[in-house]
Amino acid sequence: MPTSTWQKSSYCGEGEACVHVAATPLTETIHLTESADPRRAILDAHPAAFDALLAVLKKDPHRG
Repeated sequence: MPTSTWQKSSYCGEGEACVHVAATPLTETIHLTESADPRRAILDAHPAAFDALLAVLKKDPHRG
């Protein structure tokens, strides 16, 4: 994966329980990782799938 600029979720509070997001424009891929281990556990998603995930999370923010 090319070097990406990671952005921390705006919903992240203090500590290490944060989600970081980066995009790779050439492959149209969204990368998600967890702040405690940002180089190992990376989930890749197509922008449409990522949008669907965000829609579900915004609809019911207390899931889980």
